[in-house]
Amino acid sequence: MEYTINKLAQLSGVSTRTLRYYDEIDLLKPARVNSSGYRIYGQSEVDRLQQILFYRSLDMKLDTIKGVLANKEFNFETALKQHYQELIKKREQIDQLLLTVEKTLSYQKGEIRMSDTEKFAAFKNEKLAENEEKYGHEIREKYGKETIEASNKKWSNMSEADFKAMTQTEEELFTALKELVLTNDLHSDTAKTVYEKHKEWLSYTWPSYSAEAHRGLADMYAADERFAAYYNERDGKNSAELLCQAIKQYAV
Repeated sequence: MEYTINKLAQLSGVSTRTLRYYDEIDLLKPARVNSSGYRIYGQSEVDRLQQILFYRSLDMKLDTIKGVLANKEFNFETALKQHYQELIKKREQIDQLLLTVEKTLSYQKGEIRMSDTEKFAAFKNEKLAENEEKYGHEIREKYGKETIEASNKKWSNMSEADFKAMTQTEEELFTALKELVLTNDLHSDTAKTVYEKHKEWLSYTWPSYSAEAHRGLADMYAADERFAAYYNERDGKNSAELLCQAIKQYAV
């Protein structure tokens, strides 16, 4: 079956403006343009649009989607199974949050007891799932499955007090890092503070500290734009690079 751009917009819930944009960036081209100048989409384009929307539902950027779909090894069935697993994970996260809300309502009414750990369990599990999706493969390759599982367990069992302290430590790290960006002095007390605060922050989740592993983490930060963006967006240009340099200088 074939569809005009208006019909496809009605069918998919995607605006005609978006479909035209997808055409402009070569993400979704129409099968053909008829003699009247209308874009015509066939079954292959319908299936591709569904795939695009699956990826968009997982918050994937358009450039990334385009690259995935352009991969010669792309397999629709395999991708669909991956989508299914990701949606299952999302459902589990939502179920956990719903359960926490229900228990909190009962707790506020005095109907049940609720430990401080239970109050934050769903949020910590959600953060674990987010980190797993972004960095799971890389960190397991670098540090090994057992180390990462131990770290995740420590994170999951973290008390409310430790969680607050970890958050405060990270804020102190950001404050020191902002100052280091201004001075650019790696031999200063500020640079050492950056290293010490990052080490302290890691201690809340790492089973044990290793200077070698800390330096290896700095290498990962330097090589991965996602890590760089996290620090640069908070503390300004080059903050991620300065963090890495501070770690390598003082983690001995």
